[in-house]
Amino acid sequence: MYERKIPVDLDCPLRLTMSLIDSKWKSCILDELRHRPLRPSELHRQLPEATPRVLDLQLRELVEDGLVAKTIYAELPPRSEYSLTELGASLLPLIDAMIAWGQSHADLFERKYGRRG
Repeated sequence: MYERKIPVDLDCPLRLTMSLIDSKWKSCILDELRHRPLRPSELHRQLPEATPRVLDLQLRELVEDGLVAKTIYAELPPRSEYSLTELGASLLPLIDAMIAWGQSHADLFERKYGRRG
C-alpha cells in the first residue's frame, strides 16, 4: 500500500476528506457505484480511460477506507462485486456538487482543454 511522504493534517477536515477521494478515479468509482453494485469488469468498462491496475489499486484503497465493500461469491469461477457502504454513500452529495459545478462551468473546460469529443 502507498505510504504518504507528507502526513495528513488531522486538524484540517478538508484535507482529511480529500485524503479519501484525492485520486483521479476514486470519486468516479463512487459515482458509478451509486445505483448498484458492480463487478470489476463492469467498472473497467464504465471507466475505460483508467488502466485496470490503477482501478484495482484505487478500489482496494476505497475498501480499506470503508467507503466501498467488496463481496466475494464462493462459486466457480469465483466472482466479486463492489458496492457503496453507508460511509461511501455519504460522499455522494459532495460528488453531486462537483458534477453540478463542472456542468455549470463547462465553458472553462472547453477553453482549457478544447472542444468535447
